[in-house]
Amino acid sequence: MKTLHIAGLIAVAAVAGGLIATAAHAQRDPAYAAARSAGQVGEQPDGYLGIVGDPTPALRALVNNINIQRKAAYTQRASASGATVEQMAFVSGCNLVNQTQAGEKYQTPTGAWATRGAGAPTRDPRCA
Repeated sequence: MKTLHIAGLIAVAAVAGGLIATAAHAQRDPAYAAARSAGQVGEQPDGYLGIVGDPTPALRALVNNINIQRKAAYTQRASASGATVEQMAFVSGCNLVNQTQAGEKYQTPTGAWATRGAGAPTRDPRCA
């Protein structure tokens, strides 16, 4: 991916707001909020929610449901912007990892799970 193209997609994703609505809806789910605050789920660089540790069937179902909603939002935004679904997911992943709060889990570019501290999270160098 070209850095300039990714920067443009980040601007499109930030303005579009479709994923923000999906994330806001998921945050209203008490099971999602509990899993997030317990460190059972975290943001991945690919734009999808991941399970940290051993999943229960209920946790797996919750994460799958959220990721289906995210993929639908990425698909809609990608077709509107001329990007691929993967590009839109990556750009959204950059934003979602950046929006994590202290104490929340996120996946680093190396694939390791980290807990967000007071500083900025470790993101893919292609993120603007």
